[in-house]
Amino acid sequence: MPGELPRQRFVLDTSLFITEEIRRDGESLEEAVGRLLDLVATARLELNISCYVPPSIHDELATMLRDRNIEEDVFSRLDTWVVRKSPDRYGITIPANVVYNFIDEMSDRVDRGLRVSEKAIREVEQLEPDDLVTDANTDGREEYMTDADRILSDLRDEYRRALRQGVLDSREDFDLLILARELDAGVVTEDRGIISWADEFGLRYVRGGQFPTLLEEYQRATGVDDE
Repeated sequence: MPGELPRQRFVLDTSLFITEEIRRDGESLEEAVGRLLDLVATARLELNISCYVPPSIHDELATMLRDRNIEEDVFSRLDTWVVRKSPDRYGITIPANVVYNFIDEMSDRVDRGLRVSEKAIREVEQLEPDDLVTDANTDGREEYMTDADRILSDLRDEYRRALRQGVLDSREDFDLLILARELDAGVVTEDRGIISWADEFGLRYVRGGQFPTLLEEYQRATGVDDE
């Protein structure tokens, strides 16, 4: 019986709700999020599965959904079925090895960022003086990017990848992992950095795009979808 099922908890990341992976063919973002919340509601009522978000993730998600003109009804359902809980930042301990690895990785990433910057500077040094000047039309608007502009644009992209891709780079990410550790919960995310550090924290994780299917399979296995 569903009431006898062991309790499970999941902590949800913003990326779960935004990813294209949760959408069916022809489904809008609002429809996909609504269907996901229906699955979360059934899981909570019938399968003893609870889903949580830290307040920082909730605020980030709400901002993103409002920017996409999602109806207010979706926010009401989000607040009803997904529990908002602050992580116990003072009570949860982190193994020293996790901190050691984080420091080691960030040191390596700073070195990579410096190499990216040095490469861009050397490319600019090879440019002719005319390549450093942007032409403008009579309205004073830029007509095209100079070679220096393109190098700067590439520098921003490569620098961001070198320092941020695949690493914890926000308080929201850290809150997610701390709350999951506190609740002994699985992490649900599409963020590769969070997945990597979920491994470091010894946490279970589910790719965001697979989470709706996981809930549907639980329902089928327990016969909930036949009721």
